[in-house]
Amino acid sequence: EAQYRLGWSYAMGVGVEQDYQQELAWYRKAAEQGHAEAQFNLGRIYTLGQGVAPDNQQAVAWYRKAAEQGHAAAQVNLGWMYNQGQGVVQDHQQAVAWYRKAAEQGTAAAQFFLGLMYHQGQGVAQDHQQAVAWYRKAAEQGYAAAQFRLGGMYEIGLGVGQDYKQALAWYRKAAEQGDDEAQRALGLMYATGDGVAQDYQQAYAWASSAVANGGNADTVKLRDLIAKKLTPNALAQAQALGGEYFKKYRPRN
Repeated sequence: EAQYRLGWSYAMGVGVEQDYQQELAWYRKAAEQGHAEAQFNLGRIYTLGQGVAPDNQQAVAWYRKAAEQGHAAAQVNLGWMYNQGQGVVQDHQQAVAWYRKAAEQGTAAAQFFLGLMYHQGQGVAQDHQQAVAWYRKAAEQGYAAAQFRLGGMYEIGLGVGQDYKQALAWYRKAAEQGDDEAQRALGLMYATGDGVAQDYQQAYAWASSAVANGGNADTVKLRDLIAKKLTPNALAQAQALGGEYFKKYRPRN
């Protein structure tokens, strides 16, 4: 534990000068004695190449050691490495297995990724109801990507009864966390009047915020199409509102 704490101190520059080489050395000492958090952090260091050359195989090895001790974040990362085929042969079934272990511990990211695997039918039989169930668990913990996906399932009625009001509610939760895809979706619902009174100013404001938060070319196109529905005065008001949304609803990470 003392070795782990010393590694953490060097990583954060607390009480000592920040030094990634020393961080690596002390985390390794703790990891080799079976300290799960140190093993996880060592895996992250190898993933990021922080103070050491990036090495996905080493990252996988250390994530596995921590994951086998029940370390949820390591289980998520190991699942991700299997899913992407980084540092290990791509294996969607192994990805699902590790995501599930972390998801059952209540880890929102794992619940989201497990939902995605069920949604896409990767490593597991496609099951939209299971996808909805896992998205919901993550969404209820405030995981923005899951809130967006759950909104999408409600909007098209996939794995759950179609419900525009529920779609709108979940899109809004994600949009207010700065998720640009959710902001775009929310803007589109205001434009079409699905689940909410049609409001082109709100539609423009959300689409504009989505663009500012990194939205793609389709989002830019949507914003510009909505702009054509507004008078110059209404457009100016919508642009001001979009600026407020962008300042208020930024990504949290």
